[in-house]
Amino acid sequence: MHPSAPLRLVVGCGYLGERVARRWVAAGSRVIGITRRAARAAELHALGIEPVIIDVTAAEPGWRDTFASLGRPATVFWSVGFDRAARATHRDVHVEGLKKLLDALATTSSVSPPTRIIFSSSTGVWGDEGGGVVDEASPPNPSRDAGRVLVEAEALLAAHPLGPGTTLRFAGLYGPDRLPRLDDLRAGRPLAADPDSWLNLVHVDDAAAVVCTVTDAASPQPLYVVSDGTPVRRREWYGRLATLTGSPEPRWDPSAPRTRGADKRVDPSRLFTDFPLVLLHPDSLVALAGLVNAP
Repeated sequence: MHPSAPLRLVVGCGYLGERVARRWVAAGSRVIGITRRAARAAELHALGIEPVIIDVTAAEPGWRDTFASLGRPATVFWSVGFDRAARATHRDVHVEGLKKLLDALATTSSVSPPTRIIFSSSTGVWGDEGGGVVDEASPPNPSRDAGRVLVEAEALLAAHPLGPGTTLRFAGLYGPDRLPRLDDLRAGRPLAADPDSWLNLVHVDDAAAVVCTVTDAASPQPLYVVSDGTPVRRREWYGRLATLTGSPEPRWDPSAPRTRGADKRVDPSRLFTDFPLVLLHPDSLVALAGLVNAP
């Protein structure tokens, strides 16, 4: 690796974070992946990603020394997933954890150019909008604790000395080995949603490309909505998924609490206006056929 290769840090090398890290490695960057598990650290090392084991929810008095020893990163991508088994709250992860990381990084980022922070958020910051269109100008209206915490974390980054950074509000991620509600479909369990409500999605490889595009941009804006721009009715998407996987026809329970998403259409026009992006998967209904094999 060239000595002048940029240092990039991925905090949370999961479904999306690993793909971003691999792209950065392929582009010649030195990439450090933060994980809390030793087994995962070994997997990252095999991919050419330098692992550092840190639990962002734990008290880590040595964080500043750790980051000082790594050097000043050009880019940090926060992509920490929520692990219910870890017994930490959403706020523990995305607010307290993010603050610890930013404060530690601030000690290494006092020179120009500053570290660019990219924060993975969610279109879950909007609740049920009655099928209406939301974009970056729409005020957040979270109906769940996770969405409220993400709004707080976005504000934390915006006000921090390393901020405002760039927040990416991702629509639902899908792709290889991740097809939402597939287990429920196969088991014939009712889906807690209105079948005529809207579903907003983005393929994980397109999401990773967006992160890398923002990384390389001269001056990205502080907030972007990220989706494929093609909302689909839940009835259409899950019906297609059921057909392709040989699952029973979807059953619906529109009276049940909507624990995953609500009725809205997200508009990513700002993203496509600011960057020359061409998505590999602009239509999730078309992409589905390449992701599943009917039994």
